[in-house]
Amino acid sequence: MIFTRPKPTSRKPDTSIYERRESVVRSYARSMPRQFTRAEGVWMHDNQGGRYLDFLSGCSTLNYGHNHPLLKQALLDYIAGDGITHGLDLHTDAKADFLNTLEQVILKPRGLDYRAMFTGPTGTNAVEAAIKLARKVTGREMVIAFTNGFHGMTLGALACTGNAAKRGGAGVPLNHVAHEPYDGYHGPDVDTAELLERRLADPSSGLDAPAAILVETVQGEGGLNVASPEWLRKIADIAKRHGALMIVDDIQAGCGRTGGFFSFEGMGFTPDIVTMAKSLSGMGLPFALTLFRPELDQWSPGEHNGTFRGNNHAFVTAAAAFRHFWSDGRFQDDIARRAALLERRLDAIAAEFGLSTRGRGMMRGIDLGSGETAATVTAACFDRGVIIETSGAHDEIVKVLAPLIIDDALLSAGLDIVERSIREALSAPIGVAAE
Repeated sequence: MIFTRPKPTSRKPDTSIYERRESVVRSYARSMPRQFTRAEGVWMHDNQGGRYLDFLSGCSTLNYGHNHPLLKQALLDYIAGDGITHGLDLHTDAKADFLNTLEQVILKPRGLDYRAMFTGPTGTNAVEAAIKLARKVTGREMVIAFTNGFHGMTLGALACTGNAAKRGGAGVPLNHVAHEPYDGYHGPDVDTAELLERRLADPSSGLDAPAAILVETVQGEGGLNVASPEWLRKIADIAKRHGALMIVDDIQAGCGRTGGFFSFEGMGFTPDIVTMAKSLSGMGLPFALTLFRPELDQWSPGEHNGTFRGNNHAFVTAAAAFRHFWSDGRFQDDIARRAALLERRLDAIAAEFGLSTRGRGMMRGIDLGSGETAATVTAACFDRGVIIETSGAHDEIVKVLAPLIIDDALLSAGLDIVERSIREALSAPIGVAAE
């Protein structure tokens, strides 16, 4: 069935079981109080017959949409054949197929030679493995991360995360990380890469020699801040000259979200280590991966492991996604065309109200200048049937993370709702907005 517009419901479901038994730590359910029952493509359906256009995509976990039929069938066939579900790090047909497909479809065409390490099931596990490996290889402790960066919620990755509210949940000191200014942090006239070089070159700066420099090319949770290729090349060169490893966190920006399979493609540098998760499985199945240059593979057997370090179901769907979407350049070309449409629409909305846009590729948003205003906009979008969330240090960015497979008409329809919601929020009398 082809749907042409959202059909939200107005009545909240019975949430007593969640209020009685689920931790209050839950967050998304508070701003989207519906009980969802099924999903396909760009749509999510609630248990009252409502349907919602998904502009969140599981925070970029569902780049290929919900339950893509090709990926779903690959998984169903595998399960029907009693394929291995859980295998620790044993050799399996599913793992071999994934590695072969990764090598032939993703790595070799891009001239990359990485070893693949299967970590625990989520992105923070990939980051923990990356920084642990960097410390092991270099013999150093310090990791340089950046302002507004977000890398995960376990202690090592959390130490590299900038957000004070997230860091505050640790309950212990988050040490051995220096947070340096990201590209543009001090404005367009300050080269923060040069500032970092000056600090590292000065033996009296107080900044210890780092094991790694950890960076997102686009900061997903930090406000859709975009690092320029020039700045990233400087950071890669700084890492090399100072004996550190460059880690690119591609957990949210990878798998096509910013255009290429990797967010750093065509920028003139090659990271030493890359972390991936989110849309890696293609189906929303838990799957994280740490890639690194072969000479860095200095682990002892079992030195870093996890019970769920080999999700065979995710191997199956990831390999199918690689073959279907990335065997040639058509999908990437389609992302570029659709990203241009998204950019034009958001720029036009921003220009009308004197706002600014952020992001790159299909990872873009509008800076509303206030978390309160942005929350008003996303709430209005949800009431009209669009699932969308915020980003930034003050949650001031309305962030569009539509599935990459969305057709132009539905993307435009969803953006119409975003535009209408922004217009209403910014046109409301001050007294009304404050109530």
